[in-house]
Amino acid sequence: MPIAFSASVAFLRIQDFARRPASEQARLRAQLDAVVAVTAAELPAERRIVLDASDGVVIVVLRDPRAALRLAESALAASSAGLPLSVGLNHGTLKTAGKKGGDGLTGDGIAVAASIAQFTAPGRLFASRAFRDAIADAAPGQEAALVSAGTFNDPGLRTHDLYKSDGNAVRRKSQRSALLGVVFAVALIGGGIAYRLSIDGEAPSVDAVLAKVPYWRELVQKVAH
Repeated sequence: MPIAFSASVAFLRIQDFARRPASEQARLRAQLDAVVAVTAAELPAERRIVLDASDGVVIVVLRDPRAALRLAESALAASSAGLPLSVGLNHGTLKTAGKKGGDGLTGDGIAVAASIAQFTAPGRLFASRAFRDAIADAAPGQEAALVSAGTFNDPGLRTHDLYKSDGNAVRRKSQRSALLGVVFAVALIGGGIAYRLSIDGEAPSVDAVLAKVPYWRELVQKVAH
């Protein structure tokens, strides 16, 4: 039986994915997989669910909206390394799909995050009011890091209040962002290697490729702390 629950959702969208040639789509997919491998490493496996989307990846974060925000900000560092990502953040209801709940997830939590990501320019993230409220409930005062960015209407003609990361908070994280740039440069190279190897045979996992890159896991640990 399908189960309903609430969680935070980060929708990582590759800009103009459907318009790109198939070869470029495959390369960008491999690079995004590498980025997700790096960012998701900061969260225990039992606190996240990763789902494929037609133009990106959905990461559902359980119990901690602040972790979803950190993950989104980390993923955006990949934009400076050449991956055209935009991120939509939302907190809402999800439910397992299929008669036995084994066919993925659906719900307004994902739908709104997807709409926000589609509206957002590459290299940026926007969050819904529901997501900001979830941070306020989890850690009062921390929601101040998200400031108003205006409103937008989704395809269903619903109006959403949007929020973006505070500029001062972003500057305070500049050193961490610089290190993330190095991490993602390595990750994107690893994703490119995985794509090229897949042309000639069975595609290796991103983790398998990155495991051959010296010190990448140590870099991830430094970023996480």
